[in-house]
Amino acid sequence: MTEVINYLNNILWGSILIYLLLGVGIYFTLRTGFIQVRHFFHMFAILKNSNNSNREDKAGISSFQALCTSLAARVGTGNLTGVAIALTAGGPGAIFWMWVVALLGMATSFIESTLAQLYKTKDDQGNYRGGPAYYMEKGLKMRWMGILFSIFLIIAFGLVFNAVQANSIAQATAVAFDFNPLYVGIFLVIISGIIIFGGLKSIAKVAEWVVPVMALAYLGLAGWVVSDHLTELPDVFMLIIRNAFGLQEAASGAVAYGVAQAMTQGIQRGLFSNEAGMGSAPNAAASASPYPPHPASQGYVQMLGVFMDTIVICSATAIIIISSGVLDNPTDKISGIELTQMALSSSVGDWGTTFIAIAIFFFAFTSIIANYAYAESNLIFLENNSTTGLLILRLAALGMVMFGALAEMPFIWKLADLSMGLMALINLIAISLLSGIAFKITKDYNVQRKLGKLPVFDINQYPDIERQIEQGIWEKEAVEKWVERESNR
Repeated sequence: MTEVINYLNNILWGSILIYLLLGVGIYFTLRTGFIQVRHFFHMFAILKNSNNSNREDKAGISSFQALCTSLAARVGTGNLTGVAIALTAGGPGAIFWMWVVALLGMATSFIESTLAQLYKTKDDQGNYRGGPAYYMEKGLKMRWMGILFSIFLIIAFGLVFNAVQANSIAQATAVAFDFNPLYVGIFLVIISGIIIFGGLKSIAKVAEWVVPVMALAYLGLAGWVVSDHLTELPDVFMLIIRNAFGLQEAASGAVAYGVAQAMTQGIQRGLFSNEAGMGSAPNAAASASPYPPHPASQGYVQMLGVFMDTIVICSATAIIIISSGVLDNPTDKISGIELTQMALSSSVGDWGTTFIAIAIFFFAFTSIIANYAYAESNLIFLENNSTTGLLILRLAALGMVMFGALAEMPFIWKLADLSMGLMALINLIAISLLSGIAFKITKDYNVQRKLGKLPVFDINQYPDIERQIEQGIWEKEAVEKWVERESNR
């Protein structure tokens, strides 16, 4: 079985997904006129007002909460471990290719999140739900595709990845504090269960508070390290650029191999980190009551999530490692999170190891609850709000948290890679087929912006799309009344 999974993973991640993700990212970037560059500052303008999301619309969470939920899933151990692996396996040039794939992925994330917001529905409790499975069913009329996607997502995010995150927490706390993994697992199950049983809005509220604090603390420490190596910073960036294009290896004649390794590692780790095109973040995007009240506004918010994850947080980790000099004396025994801990400790002292352990706890814990939220939305798609099904999923997710805290999981990691790869493959096909609708909606949003208006989505202007949308989700009259109330506040 392991050989079969390895073979499929090599095909998916070794060729198909790398070319497909890059190709789709380039296509969306060109068709939207480099939206991630031209409208870069507009992402921050929307974020500024994102907590003012439709206060009259209690069915959704705020755009800021949706961003924090998606960041909770994105920003995990991959930001600390994945960057270190990319550097040891692909060299400093891998970071350049991580940047490239993130910039292209911003356009992909914009398209998939806009579509998720457009095709969202309401569950039996009156809360917004949506994501790739929903736009596959409603937009493409292919429920079978949505079912396949949901199954792969539940396996990867609802079960396997939660075990992996719990394992990272248990290992880090054991090294830093000598905690027994059994007690760590019990603690994780209790606190995760309290939040998970509270539902999506409970998860969003926790993410809204924990994620910004977590990210700012880590970036603050990274800023401190950078300030101590400020004079070396130009050399760090030049090293990344030279290594990315094989200039570092030119003298040894290993240019082609060096560039290939840098590209492969940078692209793979970048895709794992920011998840653009995977179909995960759209589940959070669909749950929002966006501001402005237009599907494209949530696309901008989630596009910012890709930027923050890879360009900001992953870059911070890379600078910490490269500027520390630990890569100058490579050893096969040091890689992953241990390399990050060593790099930070060399700059700030022994307490850097403890800080990384604490950072991993918060990064991985928020990933657990956000991953569950994605799985819940997709189980609802399959079960049509079955209470029994939700209870089973919650217990299974918590069981995997406990399992992950105690087990060694090389096989389960490979299973997660396969599930996530198949999930991404299905989603990329779907958003490519639906991209014409996303382009049309994006144009509508920006035409209104140019006219000096607050963009408001009028579904009546698109009768072909209106037939695909759940009734009552995008009623113009309700949206206009809310806009009028907001303007009078």
